[in-house]
Amino acid sequence: MRRMSGVGNVSLIFLFIILLTASAISGEKTLTLTLDESINIALQQSLAVHSAREGVKASESERKGALTGFLPILNTKYYYTRLKDDVWTTIPGYGSFQTGTKNNYTWEVEATQPIFAGGKIYSNYQINKLGAEISRMNESASIENTVEAVKTHYFNILKSERILTVAQQSVQRLKAHRDTAQSFYDVGLIPKNDLLYAEVELASGNQNLVMAENGVLLAKAQFNTILRRSINEPIDIHDILDYSPYERDLDECLKTAFENRHEIRAYGLVAEQAREAVTLARGDYYPSVNIVGNYSKYGDQPDVSGSRYKNQEDWRVMAIANWNFWEWGKTGHAVDASKSSAIQAENALLDLKDRIALDVKNSYLDLREAEKHIFVAQKAIEQAEENFRINEERYKEQVATSTDVIDAQTLLTKTKSDYYNALSDYNIAVGKLERSMGIGYAPPKETGNAK
Repeated sequence: MRRMSGVGNVSLIFLFIILLTASAISGEKTLTLTLDESINIALQQSLAVHSAREGVKASESERKGALTGFLPILNTKYYYTRLKDDVWTTIPGYGSFQTGTKNNYTWEVEATQPIFAGGKIYSNYQINKLGAEISRMNESASIENTVEAVKTHYFNILKSERILTVAQQSVQRLKAHRDTAQSFYDVGLIPKNDLLYAEVELASGNQNLVMAENGVLLAKAQFNTILRRSINEPIDIHDILDYSPYERDLDECLKTAFENRHEIRAYGLVAEQAREAVTLARGDYYPSVNIVGNYSKYGDQPDVSGSRYKNQEDWRVMAIANWNFWEWGKTGHAVDASKSSAIQAENALLDLKDRIALDVKNSYLDLREAEKHIFVAQKAIEQAEENFRINEERYKEQVATSTDVIDAQTLLTKTKSDYYNALSDYNIAVGKLERSMGIGYAPPKETGNAK
């Protein structure tokens, strides 16, 4: 009996552990995020933003590399020269004298300081400096693109959840109608085809419910992808699907976009960079001047300890001017090509401004269109609810048909779906308009009390 009691105690312990584990798993909380939190996670995890930041680092390194062009260049070299024979010099009337050895070792240290390069060093530095600033503008644009994507998918989840609620309510109404039709059929008030019609519509409603459930799952999977989480990880978000009037007019939006869009600044810097490239190409018209300092050690042994024929050490300072004054028009062609590139950059900037203006207007019109749909759908919901109530009551009194009730129910479902689609489209349009204007992120208030 004692042995059996011990076995029973062990079994109880294992059972207790299993229950605790199951409780911990079932009690694991689903991550719930606000829009702000979602954006922060996305910016931390985004590969596009990470790549843009690496681009900034690369451009900054190139700028620092270009800055070294103003500084002296130090180099050293060690070389060995083997002659066929020792070096002899013959002086008529005096005979021949040995003046060198066939084994010669040399070590040199040289410093070269650029003095004048036709403006090429300065222009090259300016081009790389502008390149670093362009990379920063591209990073900001990448951040804004990520923020817009998060907003879009965030509101898509809220929309899909509202559509799911509408589908659930639709199934409840269809089920209630089917039950009423069944009662009427049982007492012989309606023919069987009316009951079958109600059952078919209920089955269709259940299919729509499954589609709505899948829509929520897909929207959350897409949202997880933006945050670089597993697509199957559970997630919830705070409900901010509401309407707030947008006060800016189109002219103000256009002005804001031209002032703040990072792409306009980037293209402007590209145009400036192209103009600086013209100056760089013109630098080949001029000579380059360098100061060179050289220190050398010689010897007939590898330790360059000198020889009886040559001093061990030597140094010299030189001013060297180098000028390629004839290259068959090569520099002129390079200058012309740079000028054409500068014109292309200016045209690209003008074209970008036109496209941004069109983008702003398109986003603005989408916003106003969705805004009007919200008010139309709100009014339609009130009418559809009253229409369904009346037809449902008339059907119970047997003065309306099953078709009348189902049509009214379908209309009510559609108007509610239209409303939530418009509400979501409006909030997404606000995010797109803000992106097209290049303005900072301002999170909406979390009300959670939308209809």
